[in-house]
Amino acid sequence: MIAENYARATAFPWPILLDRSRELYHAYHMDRGGWWVIFGPSSWWGYLKLLRGRKLRRPTDDVHQLGGDVLIDPKGTVCLHHVGRTPIDRPSVESLLEAVRSRQSEDVSDQPQ
Repeated sequence: MIAENYARATAFPWPILLDRSRELYHAYHMDRGGWWVIFGPSSWWGYLKLLRGRKLRRPTDDVHQLGGDVLIDPKGTVCLHHVGRTPIDRPSVESLLEAVRSRQSEDVSDQPQ
């Protein structure tokens, strides 16, 4: 699974929730994209840049579901909330890791000395 590989490769310190029922997906105001958003030229161009010689695979789920990323720290505070406007609109890995590092440094500074 992609999320599990990502967590292992980055040594991500928090659990990753896979929202198979899409309850949180809707609660965080994520949406489905229309035909032009999903299959328009900007999406194809983005996919072509991401593929870089890899083989395109057949979709296995709802192709109209737009992505999003929500980072919630162990205290339940939302550290990052990104709603994708297109299928390829995602925050960079570095920005996700920076949000984690920022929250970790805040947690350390909040501890009594």
